[in-house]
Amino acid sequence: MPGVSARSLSLEERRQLAVNLTRVLALYRSILDAYIIVRPQGRGRAASGRVVVWEFFTDNLWGTLPCSWQKALDGLEPPELATQLLGMPGEGEVVRYRSVWPLTLLALKSTAYALTFTRTPSFQTPSEFLENPSQSSRLTAPFRKHVRPKKQHEIRRLGELVKKLSNLTGCTQVVDVGSGQGHLSRFMSLGLGLMVKSIEGDQRLVERAQRLDQELLQALEKKRNPQVVKRGPHHCPQHVVQWVDPTALCEELLLPLEKPQQGGDTRLLLTGLHACGDLSVALLRHFCCCPEVAALASVGCCYMKLSEPGSYPLSQWVAGLPGCELPYRLREGACHALEDYAERLQKAGPGLRTHCYRAALETVIRHARPELRRPGVQGIPRVHELKIEEYVQQGLQRVGLDPQLPLNLADLRAHQAQENRVVAFFSLALLLAPLVETLILLDRLLYLQEQGFHAELLPIFNPELSPRNLVLVATKMPLGQAFSALESEDS
Repeated sequence: MPGVSARSLSLEERRQLAVNLTRVLALYRSILDAYIIVRPQGRGRAASGRVVVWEFFTDNLWGTLPCSWQKALDGLEPPELATQLLGMPGEGEVVRYRSVWPLTLLALKSTAYALTFTRTPSFQTPSEFLENPSQSSRLTAPFRKHVRPKKQHEIRRLGELVKKLSNLTGCTQVVDVGSGQGHLSRFMSLGLGLMVKSIEGDQRLVERAQRLDQELLQALEKKRNPQVVKRGPHHCPQHVVQWVDPTALCEELLLPLEKPQQGGDTRLLLTGLHACGDLSVALLRHFCCCPEVAALASVGCCYMKLSEPGSYPLSQWVAGLPGCELPYRLREGACHALEDYAERLQKAGPGLRTHCYRAALETVIRHARPELRRPGVQGIPRVHELKIEEYVQQGLQRVGLDPQLPLNLADLRAHQAQENRVVAFFSLALLLAPLVETLILLDRLLYLQEQGFHAELLPIFNPELSPRNLVLVATKMPLGQAFSALESEDS
């Protein structure tokens, strides 16, 4: 998806972008406010799996669109939505419109593209998964073990950026906050030779990280792998069980692993790979408030978990703009995976039917029990193989209602006939979702600049592998053109 590079914008241009974003989001709030939920598949995983447009029929969401938009979108097949609306044609596909679209819809599409931070990295290198889709060719086997392909890509790219940033800023220690099972910390420490402290609040994850450290050490020593960098007794990262309170400074986070050499100072670099919700904001506050923290490299996620007020807005500029508020629904929408969903549309698989089925189920639930709204429906297998009435019966049972309730089959069939409309409405909301993420991240950039620091936002991951791919890099010294080196691939 095209977009604007944060690095190309001056401070005034960034402020104007925030103004434009709040205006556009206010204009199309009715689409974004539709109760559309996507369940992420794990921490840091973009919301790309189960999509629910719960109230499509109960609230007549299609009828809320301008008639000219309905006419343009009605009847479009999923691949046409991917190509014409989301702007993501299949390989070699030529974009052709079957009708003349209204200028207002074309303006929405162009505006969404123009105001969104680009997630396309500047580096152009062959995929590291060409030879084997589950093994990165840029990591040696010991560092790939127990690590999924997406995570392999992420730890390599972020680890290499942290290494470069550490060298540029003279940092003596890296602190990986929200380190989970320690995959990033392990690669930075044993693969790149950095001194790393890992902070994670879950005791079980820390214990597993320590076991994986020892397993990796044994594998590296057995193979005498030249990729491991030895620096005295500290081969592995130091793991610490510690919850980081987003409203207070964490002393453990700031403690050095080693006493600085005579006359030297401890200089910390904070990083977090998909630091969830308020945790990414905690990293920003530690960077701003603590003189020993010299640099920051943070990739955020799970924006719906941000505390309001407190974690958004952060900057005085955005806080002063009319319409800057981002309710839970909008922030959850910002976690959608645009590229992944466009690929699903291109394939036009039967799994898209779930959108329509769940919306139809909601009408039955509310007719039977009006006070029961949007209950979670889990565990219905192979939905695409079910008739709509079979899905509804199983869904009723899962929410505690009688599965033998009399059903109006004619109404259910009429809902099913609107399957493509449900998909089209969700695609509209998905088109706007990156604007919400852009405003959240722009607010963080402006906050850091208001504090007198240097901050940039760089697309670091392949968005098809990792849609939440924008890393916020901040320093207390100007780096100028050196920021470009952070984006480049190591040879």
